[in-house]
Amino acid sequence: MKQEITVLNKQLRLKQAENGFRTSLDSVMLGAACPIQAGQSLLDMGCGVGSAGLCVLHRVSEISLTGIEIQQSHCDLALENAALNGFDKAATFLCADIRHYKFEPSYHHIICNPPYLDTGAHLRSPHDAKATAMGHVGDMVTRDWVMNAARLLKPDGSLTMIHQAEKIHKILQAMESRFGAIEIIPLWPKAGKNAKRVIIRAIKGRKSGAIMHSGLILHEEDGGYTLEADKILRHGEGLFL
Repeated sequence: MKQEITVLNKQLRLKQAENGFRTSLDSVMLGAACPIQAGQSLLDMGCGVGSAGLCVLHRVSEISLTGIEIQQSHCDLALENAALNGFDKAATFLCADIRHYKFEPSYHHIICNPPYLDTGAHLRSPHDAKATAMGHVGDMVTRDWVMNAARLLKPDGSLTMIHQAEKIHKILQAMESRFGAIEIIPLWPKAGKNAKRVIIRAIKGRKSGAIMHSGLILHEEDGGYTLEADKILRHGEGLFL
């Protein structure tokens, strides 16, 4: 069964399966952190129902978006969501395994919100679509996502990922010798709390060192969004661009 939600202050409509990938704050933040400009191309690896890529397309309309998703049901919803928001001419979504699909290495930017959980390390969801999206099944690891991004990006192209903060060491290890000019953007749940999510942005082929940004505090003490988070979540502004 499908349900429809809205993000970006109801400016972007998204359909999703009740028992599959669920659009979250992570998708919006990932889209906000992509440094794309008009006239450039974007690949969303493991795009789910298209949420993050469509958020980018909403912010910078004169781009071309390609999404690749291993689950046919999610890919179908991504196509439906593109049409629902008038982006069907600018967006293409394909059902395939990113490791085996023969793309040309021609993208200016890649975004990625990979499954956070390691196969076999957590209780499996009873719903196959959700289990795949969360990483309960399949054999792709963090290194696979980074290696395929390096394969598919143009020289000096950017990779933007969102992941659990505790996995940052695995991402940086995978990026070694492939990416540089790394930017780390912690997402703090509240002031004084440890970051649960982190966005990492990097440039293919660069050798320069890393920058640790001050990050973004998401919630006030009363649970509402901070002014800075609200600018992104409701008004579609970029994140440390």
